[in-house]
Amino acid sequence: MQDSLEGLFDLIGAIIGTTVDGLEFGLTYFPSWVYIILFTAIAWLISTRSIALFTLIGLFLIDNLGYWENTMFTLALVLTSALISIIVGIPLGILCGKSDRTQQIVTPVLDFMQTMPAFVYLIPAVTFFSLGAVPGVIASVIFAMPPTIRLTNLGIRQVPKDLVEAADSFGSTGGQKLVKVQLPMAKATIMAGINQSIMLSLSMVVIASMIGAKGLGADVYRAVTQLKIGEGFEAGLAIVILAIMLDRLTQYIGNQKESRGRVS
Repeated sequence: MQDSLEGLFDLIGAIIGTTVDGLEFGLTYFPSWVYIILFTAIAWLISTRSIALFTLIGLFLIDNLGYWENTMFTLALVLTSALISIIVGIPLGILCGKSDRTQQIVTPVLDFMQTMPAFVYLIPAVTFFSLGAVPGVIASVIFAMPPTIRLTNLGIRQVPKDLVEAADSFGSTGGQKLVKVQLPMAKATIMAGINQSIMLSLSMVVIASMIGAKGLGADVYRAVTQLKIGEGFEAGLAIVILAIMLDRLTQYIGNQKESRGRVS
């Protein structure tokens, strides 16, 4: 299989590797203080003052501890994994939401993907894509994509039937009904799935360090193997700060209308 599909694997590896390298370059091109101000401004605009303040202090702390570059590489891995999960997961979730037969076929596969121990995904990833960031992203996508599919399916199915029937009565096509009625109504549920996928990707990044992926996971793994408790705690703290930032921001994006104008 590896020999017959070598071209396909090389293409997938090149696309993922280029995406990770591009994001890493973009996230480290300017001095760290530029990104700290930018991320704080984004947090201020889409969430609350308290989240923006946490972002400012958290990123300053990460920079002060000397983990800025590895944090940005970890963020590049997570964003790449989340992007692939969204591109593949949302259309598949929509298909499941519209077809009971598709749901019956896909659900056992999702159960398998979520119950299989995360370490097992490293084996085929290394077999087909060697070591480094690419197999780490592949393993993260397989581990993190099911929530996006499940919650997109749930969100589409939870759209009130009277709204769908009203769209049908006005002569809407399937595409118009999906874009103008079902996806807007399911937005909060879909964003909850994306949020879960991002959190699972971040957790998998640490495991992916075992197959050569750089970033904060490599710092944690090295600290554990060398019994450097302080360094391990600092790298773990940087992961926690990154996780809280991504979690809160994606939550507020999913509930943008409700959170807009809120001051905490």
